[in-house]
Amino acid sequence: MRQLHRVMAMARPGAMPVPADRSVQALTKPDVFERWGEDAAGVRALAVGDNVITMFDVVGEDFWTGGGVTAKKVAQQLRAIGDRPVEVQINSPGGDMFEGLAIYNVLREHPQDVTVKVMGMAASAASVIAMAGDRIEVGAASFLMIHNAWVLAMGNRNDLRETADWLEPFDTAMVSLYAGRSKQDAKTIAKWMDAETYMSGVTAIERGFADALLPADAVSQDEAAKASDRAVNELRAMELTLIAGGMTRTQARARISKIKGTPGAAPEAATPGAGSEDWSGLAGLLSAIRS
Repeated sequence: MRQLHRVMAMARPGAMPVPADRSVQALTKPDVFERWGEDAAGVRALAVGDNVITMFDVVGEDFWTGGGVTAKKVAQQLRAIGDRPVEVQINSPGGDMFEGLAIYNVLREHPQDVTVKVMGMAASAASVIAMAGDRIEVGAASFLMIHNAWVLAMGNRNDLRETADWLEPFDTAMVSLYAGRSKQDAKTIAKWMDAETYMSGVTAIERGFADALLPADAVSQDEAAKASDRAVNELRAMELTLIAGGMTRTQARARISKIKGTPGAAPEAATPGAGSEDWSGLAGLLSAIRS
């Protein structure tokens, strides 16, 4: 049996391409943060062992919390775990897709079996990371979401056409990754990505994106973490909305910090605002900006 597991591990897909030029960033859309806040914020695992890597945050370094899941951090955790099987617990709206590709590559290089457990949501870049598992388990009320690389771009028609052409190979690579894992037709996968498709736990298993459901008692709802997740998500969504309106990222962050009343550095804690700051007005402000 152990030999069979190793054969399966060796059959993992090859490394995914990561751009050398990171001047263009592929990000998670604001509405995905909202969906995560409604359906998955605060979902955590009941048990954590010394061979477990938790990804309950955005993918990539996060300005607003000082946290975020990065390839560097994951590599450090894998070195600490050593030559043992590893469990990866995911509840993430995604984030920087290219950082997600790098994390996927780090996980697939681990010499022992990797079990991925989707506790709440694995969206966008987080769904790419999930595909690194030799075994993928998902909660019945959890979701996987796949879509094309999403960017905020500015310029004339030539600039935008160049950006679209530059992104296309990464979408194609993701299609190959999902198709290789699920055994679904590549054209079908591409259509699902075009449509920005959410798959429930049962659907993900039926379509080959996961192997089994998590036990119902493996997941808990942390109310403090839920409130904090939602508060920070409002900041992330507002930042992307302001950038889409023509601001630079620096300008957007400065504007939000001024409104929030804490200009300057990001909060020290990885989960700011839990019981200490009132950011409830940001949701209404975000809606007003969009309208």
